[in-house]
Amino acid sequence: MQTQKEEKEALAKEASDKVSTYGTDIDLEAFSAETDPHPYQEDLSAFSQTEQSQMLKAGVELTAKNRSGTFIQKDLSVVHASTSQDGIEVMDIEEALEKYDWFHQYWWKAVPVDMDKYTARAELHQEHGYFIRSLPGTSSIYPVQACLYMEEDNLAQDVHNVIIAERGSELHIITGCATAPHVKSGLHLGVSEFYIKKGAKITFTMIHNWVEGVAVRPRSATIVEEGGLFISNYVCMQPVGTLQTYPVAYLVGEGATARFNSILVATSGSVMDVGARVYLKSKGTRSEIISRAITTGGKIIARGHIIGEVPGIKAHLECKGLILTDEGMIHAVPELEGHRKDVDLSHEAAVGKIAQEEIEYLMARGLSQEEATATIVRGFLNVDIEGLPPELKAEMDRAVEVSEKSLL
Repeated sequence: MQTQKEEKEALAKEASDKVSTYGTDIDLEAFSAETDPHPYQEDLSAFSQTEQSQMLKAGVELTAKNRSGTFIQKDLSVVHASTSQDGIEVMDIEEALEKYDWFHQYWWKAVPVDMDKYTARAELHQEHGYFIRSLPGTSSIYPVQACLYMEEDNLAQDVHNVIIAERGSELHIITGCATAPHVKSGLHLGVSEFYIKKGAKITFTMIHNWVEGVAVRPRSATIVEEGGLFISNYVCMQPVGTLQTYPVAYLVGEGATARFNSILVATSGSVMDVGARVYLKSKGTRSEIISRAITTGGKIIARGHIIGEVPGIKAHLECKGLILTDEGMIHAVPELEGHRKDVDLSHEAAVGKIAQEEIEYLMARGLSQEEATATIVRGFLNVDIEGLPPELKAEMDRAVEVSEKSLL
């Protein structure tokens, strides 16, 4: 008779034969699964200037100023985990599995382990990841930050993260993914499961700072209970090999809300397949999916899928894209699916170029052509995100500013 572990491994191996139904397939055997461990760093200032600089580009501030907690994983080693606020937990996922008997209630419950070969690999080769939790009624004073950093070239980094906002609590999280300057290729597989209890809120801002040869396959899902709110902000404006992510939110409680905002810039050679799917499963649920995409030579597939399953729900999907070179391509794929007569679903999609009259208008007021173009691009990427704390807004603005220089 098979043990639970053997059954799960058999299930994962079956899924590993699947090819994902969207995006570019990856040869998982092309990447190394082992590397030397890195030492734990109690003192954040002990990280090298290069590491601090690379992480900062992904929104992770190693002075930990204005942060309620910090988690850092380098390659396959957790090198730092700490919290500075009562009521907020930040730890290695392995520690959480050992510490809490109830943790099995959340492990692979939002994301199915057999979804595709990437989730299967994450189960079979999982090396750490983070556990972040706000206790009932606790609100994070400052954002919690987490960084998944790749130091080893051509390594596969497989992590599993679980984030829980208990009843009536509030979490703001910045998670940054980055590579060392010498890294040429690699594979990042990140499974993330979010659980938002009654009246709780999570604002999750992810900033990616990859390189041209890295393949990225996040797999995430969120379950939002009554009156809960999930805000996801995704920013990827640096070169990447292939990126494929399609997070899912299940609004299971009355009045639950989910908002997805993404800002994408695809440089030459980059392939980005990014979207979000929301199931509105309870009365009074609300959702919004907003994306801004720019290509300077890369390929972007911008997806969105809203499923209204009950009466009295409302959701909107919006995708706008700019093509700045003839080599670039943007494919917008908006989907609306209504299952009851009293649903309110809408979408808007537009792909095009910067209007010449807009550039000429700004040039007539004293700007150079380059300054005028930069102003238009900055305004295009400036998504107004309701409820975003000043610290998170500053990180997103800085990511736009850094990328703008290389863009133009």
